[in-house]
Amino acid sequence: MRSKIAIAILNWNGVHYLKKFLPTVVEHSTHPDISISVIDNGSTDDSVSFVKNNFQQVNLVCLDKNYGFTGGYNKGLQKIEAEYYIILNSDIEVTPNWILPVISEFERNEKMAAAAPKLLSYSDRDTFEYAGAAGGFIDYLGYPFCRGRIISKLEKDNGQYDTSIPVFWASGACMFVRAELFHNLGGFDDNFFAHMEEIDLCWRMKNAGYQVYNCHNSTVYHVGGGTLPNNSPRKIFLNYRNNLLLLYKNLKKRSLAKVLLVRFFLDLASASIFFIQGKFKFSLALFRAYWSFFSMRKQYKIDRTGLKTFPEIWTKSIVINFFIFGRKKFSDYNK
Repeated sequence: MRSKIAIAILNWNGVHYLKKFLPTVVEHSTHPDISISVIDNGSTDDSVSFVKNNFQQVNLVCLDKNYGFTGGYNKGLQKIEAEYYIILNSDIEVTPNWILPVISEFERNEKMAAAAPKLLSYSDRDTFEYAGAAGGFIDYLGYPFCRGRIISKLEKDNGQYDTSIPVFWASGACMFVRAELFHNLGGFDDNFFAHMEEIDLCWRMKNAGYQVYNCHNSTVYHVGGGTLPNNSPRKIFLNYRNNLLLLYKNLKKRSLAKVLLVRFFLDLASASIFFIQGKFKFSLALFRAYWSFFSMRKQYKIDRTGLKTFPEIWTKSIVINFFIFGRKKFSDYNK
C-alpha cells in the first residue's frame, strides 16, 4: 500500500534502540499520510519479535542478512511505496511536528531532492550532533563539515543557524528524500556499505540539477556511533575508503589527479600520527582503505562531462584552517 510519507528505520541487532526510540517515532508520526517501516538487516537478536509483538502498526521488511546501511536501505525501500522517504536511524529521538515542516518545504520547491532537520546531541541536548548538525558542506579535498561542527569541534545551538538554506549534503541519520528520484538515481552506492553514502547520493542529486536543504524548523536528537563506535578501525577504513570513492566518482577530470595527490600526503600524515600514538590498527586500516579504493575504482565507468562545481564546496582546506589557523566554528568560514 502506497503512503505519501514513509518513515524507514534500518535495524541490525538494535532491539535496545527500538525499545527506546520507536515508541516516540510512533507517537509523533500519527498522520494518515505517514507510514512507519522497520527494515531488519538479518538481526540475530529479538528485534523482529519485539516489533511484531508491540507495534502492529509498524510494517516489517525482513532481509536475509546484513547488507550494510547502503544495501539494507536499497533492498528495503524497493518494498516500500511512497512519495517521500524519511531515512531514519534507530538511535534518533524525534520531536513533535518534526515531519510536516520539512515536507512543506518540498511541496514549495520542486527542485528540492533531499533535506535534513537540525540534528542535536541526545546526550548533550543544546549541542549540535556530529553526523549532520545544521547542514553539511565539504571542502575541495573531500573533508565534510557542518554548520555547527568543524572536524571534531561541536558548537552549542544558540539559534545561530536557525535558517533553512541550501547545503551540500543531508545527513543519512535523518534524511528526507523524494522516493522516485532516489530510485531513479540508483539509491545509495552498494559498494560503500556504510559511511559517506549520503554525501555521494546528494552529490549525484546536485549533478542532476536538484537541491539539498537543511530545514531548521524540525529538530531531532541523535545518539550517534550506534553501529560502529568512533574508535573502531572498521569505521576508519570505511570513512577513508568511501571518501576516496566519493571524490573519484564525482570530481571533474581536471581536479581529480591534483586532489587525490594532496589527499594521499595528508592521509599518509594521518597514518603516521596514528602509528606514533600507538594506534597501529588505525594506521593499518588507513592503508587498507587505499588498497581497497584502488581495487574498486575499476568498477566505475564515469562520464565526467556532466559533472559540475557547486558553491557549497569550499575551495580551501578545512583541515589546514582548523589545525593551523584555529578556525573551529562555521561562522569563522562564513566570514
